[in-house]
Amino acid sequence: MTASRFLDGFTLRDETVNGVRIHFAVAGVGPPVLLLHGHPQTHIVWRKIAPDLVKAGYSVVASDLRGYGDSEKVESHAPHLPYAKREMAKDQVALMRMLGHDRFALVGHDRGGRVAHRMALDHPDAVDRLIVLDIAPTLTMYEQTNQDFATRYFWWFFLIQPEDLPERMIGQDPEYFLRRHINGQVKTPGAVNEDAMAEYLRSYRDPATVHAICEDYRAAATIDLVHDRADADRLIDAPLLAIWGDKGVVGKLYDVTQTWKDKARHVRGRGFPCGHAIPEEAPDALLSEVIDFLAT
Repeated sequence: MTASRFLDGFTLRDETVNGVRIHFAVAGVGPPVLLLHGHPQTHIVWRKIAPDLVKAGYSVVASDLRGYGDSEKVESHAPHLPYAKREMAKDQVALMRMLGHDRFALVGHDRGGRVAHRMALDHPDAVDRLIVLDIAPTLTMYEQTNQDFATRYFWWFFLIQPEDLPERMIGQDPEYFLRRHINGQVKTPGAVNEDAMAEYLRSYRDPATVHAICEDYRAAATIDLVHDRADADRLIDAPLLAIWGDKGVVGKLYDVTQTWKDKARHVRGRGFPCGHAIPEEAPDALLSEVIDFLAT
C-alpha cells in the first residue's frame, strides 16, 4: 500500500474481486461512500472532493473501473460481456463487501454513473442512495439520438466501431485524442491541470486501456441495451440525485431530472454552471450537494 499522490490522505490498494484486480484509493472512518469515475478519467477525478468527504466523517473509496486506470484490463471481444455494466457493477459491490461495506452511498460520474445505474437495479440491497453526474440513462440517450447529439457526442458512435478501427486510430496519437476529448467537455479553464492530465495520459497511452474503453462503449451499445430493455419497467428504489453541467451536452439536450424520474422512485436534480467534468469544474458546489444529500 502506498500513499496517493492525488487524493490527500488516501492509501492506494489493489484487490482481486469478482475475478478482476481492482485498483482503488481509500481513506476515512464512518458511513461508506463509493466514488466511480468516467471516461477518459480515473479515480483521481475525485481529488478535489474526496479528502473533504473524509473530513466530513465518511469512509470513502475511489475506485478505477475495470479496464481503466490501474485496474485490470480484462480480455474482451464481441459480444463484449466482460464490459457489460452488470459485470462492472459486480466488481464494485464485491470490492465494497470485501472492505466490510455491505450497504453504501454511491456517486457515479459519466461511465461510472452508468455502472451505478445498473448496480442500483441489480444490487438494491447494497445501494443506500445514488448520485449520478451529467448523464441521462443510456437507453434514453440512444433512443433519442439525433444529429445534434451524434455530432456533440461523436465518440459514442466512434468507439463502438468494430475492433480494431478506433483502437488503431487513437493509437496513432493518444495524447491528441485525449486532450481534444477532455478540453471539448470541460468549460472551466484550469479545472484539469497538467499534473492530472499527465496522469490520465499515462493510462491512455496503454493500448490495453484503449481497447478496454472501446469494449466498455461497445457493451453500452449492445449487451447493456439488452439488459436495460429487460428492466425498462423497473424503478430504482434508492433515493437518486441527478446533477448536470448547464454548459454541457446532457444539460442542454435533455430534461435530466425527468429522464431519471422515469427510472427511479425518488428523484431530485439540479444543474451547475459548468461543463461535463463536474468533480473537477465545480468541486465545492458538488461537495456541498453530496453532503446534504447523504445527510437527508
